[in-house]
Amino acid sequence: MRFGLLGTGHWAAETQGAAIAAHPSAELAGVWGRDQAKAKAVATRFDTTPYPDLDALLADVDAVAVAVPPDVQAELAVRAARAGRHLLLDKPLALTTAAADRVVAAVDATGVAALVFFTNRFRPEIEDFLADAARTGGWYACRGVMHASIFHPGNPYGASPWRRSHGGLWDIGPHALSILMPLLGDVTEVTAVDGPRDTVNVIARHGDGAASDLSMTLDAAPNAVALEQVFYGEHGVAVVPGSAGTTPVQAFGNAVDRLRALAAAEPGARRDPCDAHFGRTVVRILAAADTARRERRAVSL
Repeated sequence: MRFGLLGTGHWAAETQGAAIAAHPSAELAGVWGRDQAKAKAVATRFDTTPYPDLDALLADVDAVAVAVPPDVQAELAVRAARAGRHLLLDKPLALTTAAADRVVAAVDATGVAALVFFTNRFRPEIEDFLADAARTGGWYACRGVMHASIFHPGNPYGASPWRRSHGGLWDIGPHALSILMPLLGDVTEVTAVDGPRDTVNVIARHGDGAASDLSMTLDAAPNAVALEQVFYGEHGVAVVPGSAGTTPVQAFGNAVDRLRALAAAEPGARRDPCDAHFGRTVVRILAAADTARRERRAVSL
């Protein structure tokens, strides 16, 4: 599968570009970015072609891997889908439900394969945990604390304007929801409140009566960084395993494999737990939580 890489930042180069270049069944055929100098630098690193024109790149590839801000990604995804190119997208899919709807509409209309890279959902140890927990069943609650600290010198994500403006809810929230929903079901109602250091605290009701609470920030005190999700159920307590087993590059390689399998299926059978429809569902929940936080009220979905 010939990939075009859309994006030139740290994640684009160190994760997506590196994974595609190393994959035995993929080829990094070109790089496009809004900053042409950076596109040339990334292309040189991976011995591929920089494209100043996006349409020219789309004409030369089978699929695109997208690593740009979510609001930019949504429009590029629509453009690539309409060109008949398969999509390997980053989370969150978009920053508004309307933009996410446009991506899903384009994917459905063209029949292309589309995945959203929720990193943990492409780690075998996490997928095994979810499969085992689903067989156990009886889960009625989950607590998650995701406190990162990225706004300090040297962090490659600290200069990201969209992360600065949208915070942990939109950056970390998709990861949390991608683990929560397979075990607790769809979210039907959310409430949220702000806390110190740009913390957002979300309580969600799920379709079968289960409940979850998440605390998220990108600006935790450096000595108060924490990352954990714990499920509680009729049969005990289950802690989501850490991410030390599978690197982001390896996880993205697994996503390439899943996209290839999805593309090989009949268009009407192209369904995956992390497809564009699921990506849109996550955006709708995040938008509802954002509304709940700003307006200080519960929001139904």
